[in-house]
Amino acid sequence: MKRRTLEHMLRGEALARLKNAEYFFCVTATCPVVYFSGEAESLFDKGEVKVRVGLKETEDPVPVCYCFGITERMIRQQIAATGRTTIPQYIREQVRAGRCACEIKNPSGRCCLGAVMKIVCKALKANEEELASEAMGCPRTVR
Repeated sequence: MKRRTLEHMLRGEALARLKNAEYFFCVTATCPVVYFSGEAESLFDKGEVKVRVGLKETEDPVPVCYCFGITERMIRQQIAATGRTTIPQYIREQVRAGRCACEIKNPSGRCCLGAVMKIVCKALKANEEELASEAMGCPRTVR
């Protein structure tokens, strides 16, 4: 992952420990480690990151899109109220307009749309919105 992401995400003391090495983002939801480097033998956990790491959170608010302040709850609420969501389209429009900064706002350093769509599909299935989930391109089974 890019050093620039870590420079924007790490708190003061943690940032001071950042080595000139290759770091990786830990995608294991139950692991408290967010960034690690085998080369530098260093790691940074959730408490050393400036924002909540959505992948590693179980209680609301669980951030999904860091650029535009979208949470899992917002997606679920919109689907519960209307049977669909416009959030992915909104994010796409903002990205096309050049208003995203995933590299420095998202702890993973990547675009959130994949994670957003996974949550959308899960919420649509939970609400039994089969037609809407198919229209959004959701797979028939969502984990």
